[in-house]
Order: sequence, then structure tokens, then C-alpha cells
Amino acid sequence: MINKIIYLAGFMATGKSTIGPILANTLGWDFYDLDEIIEKNYNSTITKLFSQKGEKDFRKIENSVLSKLNPEKNTIISLGGGTMISQPNIDLMKKKGKIVLFESTVEDLYQRMKNKKNRPLALTNSGDILNEKDLRNKINYLLKKRKKYYDQADIKINTGKEGVGLTVDKLIKILKKEF
Repeated sequence: MINKIIYLAGFMATGKSTIGPILANTLGWDFYDLDEIIEKNYNSTITKLFSQKGEKDFRKIENSVLSKLNPEKNTIISLGGGTMISQPNIDLMKKKGKIVLFESTVEDLYQRMKNKKNRPLALTNSGDILNEKDLRNKINYLLKKRKKYYDQADIKINTGKEGVGLTVDKLIKILKKEF
């Protein structure tokens, strides 16, 4: 039997790392967080890697780690917010499993990100959190820029206002139909 892999994709702060382990536990599947694996492999935080190597080289690291993940059991893999902005990553994930895109509104994303210093793309060059206007503009800009990639997901689910439990329940119903 071929193992099932579900890739949780979406913009930063859509709930991938929060919902992923709960979903995996509910299904009895394994769970991996791509950012955590990268941090462990490179003995650094995502924010530091991003600032030291730049986005282009960070994306190469991300692709390399993603391509080496070959779980031996049914698995949920939570991706970084920008993992899907690479067509080779999308092609690889579609070969191995299904991509579930978590979506939220700009307002919901802003509210979740406005005080977080661990989101590299939400920071100024000096490491401070962007002001409200700039953060909202950046979220809008990045969502539009990533749309063509995000649109390639197999399943889309809004993670905005509902609680985590309801979102997990909804997602399990969708996944049961897919498999």
C-alpha cells in the first residue's frame, strides 16, 4: 500500500503548524513541520537563515529538505508559508501526495502576525515588525504574487474565524472523500 501524504500549504499564520499536529493525531498519522526540520538540520532559526542567506538561497534549502522527506507512514507535512512559490516544489508534492491550502483574509492574517517577530517577511531590514499599513500592504502584495501557485492546491480550506477543532473536523470530512 502506498503511504498517503498531505501537505499543508498556505500563507504564513494561516494555522499550518497549529492545525497540522492536531489533524495528524486525530487521523493517527505522523506529523512533520518543514520549518522545524530545516531549523534542526541547519542548527538555526528560519528568521536567521532567511536573513543570512537571503530568500533565494533559503528557498533552495527548503526545496532540498522537502525533496528528501519520504515518510514511511501516512503523514501530514506542514510547509513554510513560501514553500509553494516554487513550481518544482508543487510538482514534487503533487507526485507524492495532496496539497491542502489554508486560506485566511488579509485582516485575519494581520491580526495573527502583528506582534510576531518570527515571521521573516513581516519584518523590516533591521528586524522590527512592520507598521500596520506596511504589514497589510505586504500581506496583500504577497498573496497576489503567490496566487498562481496557491491556486494549484488540491483542496482549499478557510482557517479564518472558526476554531481549530471545527477546521480539523471539516478537513477530515474532505480528506475522507479524497482518499
